[in-house]
Amino acid sequence: MPSPATIRRLNALALFQSFAEERINAGDPPKGLEAAWAARIGVSGATWSMAKSGARPIGDKLARQVEHHCDKPAGWIDEEREPTGLTPAEQQFLALALKTYRGTNSDGRKQLRQWLKEFGRGA
Repeated sequence: MPSPATIRRLNALALFQSFAEERINAGDPPKGLEAAWAARIGVSGATWSMAKSGARPIGDKLARQVEHHCDKPAGWIDEEREPTGLTPAEQQFLALALKTYRGTNSDGRKQLRQWLKEFGRGA
């Protein structure tokens, strides 16, 4: 069983994921979504970044604040949930990545892997 801090972090990440998907589907660019999310839940970008990474646990005050700003009942963020699987956007991305990977030669595959690694470091 995950720790209470891990459960809070995973639930906060799920709320952020939903927020990001809604904004992207509405035509917003991905850049700036972290800052927009932080503003929505009433914290600084640095505070959200530390909470997201687990460097700063989500305490009671921040937990209630997130729930309030996301229209969730008090205690929602503390409840363990079953993993939801891949979202449609994630499924589309993986299908595209797989098609690209399979449709290129070994040099192209190496470049794709390298690009993804470099892109992931910047996130």
